[in-house]
Amino acid sequence: MPFEPIEPRRLFRRIAEQIAAMIARGDLPPGSRLPGERELAQRLAVSRPSLREALIALELEGLVEVRGGSGVYVRTPAPQPPAPSADSPGPFDVLEARLLVEPECAARAARRDPPARAAVAEAFARLAAARAAGRPDEEADRGFHLAVAETSGNTALARLVASLWRDQTAPLASRLTDLAVSPARRGDNLAEHAAIASAIAAGDAAGARAAMRRHLSAVRRARLAALEGA
Repeated sequence: MPFEPIEPRRLFRRIAEQIAAMIARGDLPPGSRLPGERELAQRLAVSRPSLREALIALELEGLVEVRGGSGVYVRTPAPQPPAPSADSPGPFDVLEARLLVEPECAARAARRDPPARAAVAEAFARLAAARAAGRPDEEADRGFHLAVAETSGNTALARLVASLWRDQTAPLASRLTDLAVSPARRGDNLAEHAAIASAIAAGDAAGARAAMRRHLSAVRRARLAALEGA
């Protein structure tokens, strides 16, 4: 098959576009099995996590079916791929941006006066209550991070964080979250939020910055591990 090496610009999208084009041309006919992930990653000259991210995108578009323990197959009949969104960032682009922005938001929030910082404690209490009750907590998680950003006192930063969270709820990012969030990870995640909230409540800017950075780094590691193991 005429797979071509991929250059690292919008990597997962370029991988997905090449495979989608091969499906559309008939190089990969309906019902055919793609090469194994290790072989395919070598032939495309990309990492396996990047390849897996692309395969998840193709699965969501209805072009392929991922069969556990068997491989990845072109769907029968293969639908026409939708037009790609050229300006939509990938999940790891979003996480990288969050790592640049949210730790500073946490530090700024910790420097505010106690009444302003109370909003973060309240948001954490809502998140902890949702976890304790076993309720879906995506909105409470988002609410905590937005509360930190809003408490920073900088409306531009708060709007930026809100925009990044909208990107994080895109279908590809949501599917990756589903793969990455195990019960053990949910417990670690809550402890990481607690550390952020405690540092902000104490007025510890350096501690809040470090706690947010640790949390987002752990989120990124969990998603990478999910791609490796998917």
